[in-house]
Amino acid sequence: MTALRLGSLEVPTPVVLAPMAGITNAAYRRLCAEHGAGLYVCEMITSRGLVEGDENTKRMLVFDDAEQVRSVQLYGTDPTYVGQATKILCEEYGVAHVDLNFGCPVPKVTRKGGGGALPWKRNLLGRILEEAVAVAAPYDVPVTMKTRKGLDDDHLTYLDAGRIAQEAGCAAIALHGRTVAQAYSGTADWDAIAALVAHVDIPVLGNGDIWEAADAVRMVEQTGAAGVVVGRGCLGRPWLFRDLAAAFGPEGVGSTTLPTLGEVTAMMRRHAELLCEHMGEERGCKEFRKHVSWYLKGFRAGGELRRSLGLVDSLAALDELLAGLDPDEPFPVSELGAPRGRQGAPRHKVVLPEGWLDDTDGLGEGACGVLEDVDETTGG
Repeated sequence: MTALRLGSLEVPTPVVLAPMAGITNAAYRRLCAEHGAGLYVCEMITSRGLVEGDENTKRMLVFDDAEQVRSVQLYGTDPTYVGQATKILCEEYGVAHVDLNFGCPVPKVTRKGGGGALPWKRNLLGRILEEAVAVAAPYDVPVTMKTRKGLDDDHLTYLDAGRIAQEAGCAAIALHGRTVAQAYSGTADWDAIAALVAHVDIPVLGNGDIWEAADAVRMVEQTGAAGVVVGRGCLGRPWLFRDLAAAFGPEGVGSTTLPTLGEVTAMMRRHAELLCEHMGEERGCKEFRKHVSWYLKGFRAGGELRRSLGLVDSLAALDELLAGLDPDEPFPVSELGAPRGRQGAPRHKVVLPEGWLDDTDGLGEGACGVLEDVDETTGG
């Protein structure tokens, strides 16, 4: 398959690491990049937080020395803030790609009219995209957007969003084949991705239910997407990017070489090491704890050992605990193709600002500038 072209930016393998809060920090992006080519996006940050110099926001904007292509996802509801934040990213952080999040389903985001709720306001969406594209253009930085099918099955927005993105000058649009109401439950609608591909001329990236490299290839073949966005499927599995690079290479999908538990523990150690390099040993080890269950999913590691790994506080302690795992244990094939990370149940009602569905404009008095705060805890 050909490389993914986003404006002036060429991504050799048409694979994008989805921004995930608390996951896709500099250490994890470095780890994934060591396994395969792709575009690795920083955790989502708020545009207002960046503009106002929020310390938490600035701590998230850390890049590894080996990170040659810097990619950041912005969340925002105000065209002015998004434009100013885009300029800061281009001028002060040397980013090569800016992605705008209009797909987050978290209630504390949608109740402010942000994330997956915002595309309902078509004119506001257009204003935000136009501002970001105009600001980024002098720096030759492509702007893309990520969205969902819509609020729910009765309030679909993705075709309009694709048209608006194209008219605004976006380099591509990524579509998660679920509604906001679905969150991460159920099955992703790949037919919607195919419909968007047919609806616009800019590249469409498909997102949703990519658990193995073969899934990514199948999505591209079924939908005509220009590439894929991978999120939960890589949790505890950074080697997935190796498989993806091979699958989209000249020889295509072959037999996947599954890592033994010994190889997985080596990746765990490398991950922890990178976290400690960026954050210091104490904080790095604490950050690593959340990844333990993902790495060991399906393996026979005992409960006591898992609990101890979930409390690890130093690299020395980690080494001692990892030594207690059987390095020859084969990868649990039962986990192949199985969902990873959060799933949950669909929501009966999407939390929205009062009167949000009354119109699709969003440019009236009070529509901009009051909905966004500087909370960085949500995921895309």
